[in-house]
Amino acid sequence: MRTAQQILADSAVIAVVGASRDPRKAAHSVPAQMQRYGWRIIPVNPTVDELFGEQAYASLADIPHPVDLVDVFRPAEDAVEVVRQAAAIGVPAVWLQLGIVSAEARRIAGEAGMEYVEDRCLIVERAAAGLTRLG
Repeated sequence: MRTAQQILADSAVIAVVGASRDPRKAAHSVPAQMQRYGWRIIPVNPTVDELFGEQAYASLADIPHPVDLVDVFRPAEDAVEVVRQAAAIGVPAVWLQLGIVSAEARRIAGEAGMEYVEDRCLIVERAAAGLTRLG
C-alpha cells in the first residue's frame, strides 16, 4: 500500500465529491489550491455546472474519463455511498478529508481493493512532501 503522499504523487486527476463554490469553505479552497499546484480537479456537485474552470458532474458515475483519486468533502455517513460509487467506477484510491472517518467506508474500500486515506488533508500532505505537478 502506498502512503498518502505517494497516492498524491501518483495521482493526476482528482474528483472532489462535495466541492463547493463558496471560497470560504475548505471544500473550495483545498481543491483550488491543488489545482494551482498542477492537479486536474473534477468537481462532483449536483448543484453547479462548473467549478475551478472544469465541468462539474452530479455523480462519480457521470465522469466520462478515468479518475486517479476521489477526495471526499461529505459527512462520514455520506462517505460510505461515495466509496461504493468510487469502487463501482474502478477508482484506485479514495481520500476522506480532515475530520472525516468511517469504518464502513474503510471496509468497503478494502474489499474493493482500493487504497484508503481518512482524516487527512490533501493540501497539508502536498505541502509536507513538497509535491507539485507543475513543469
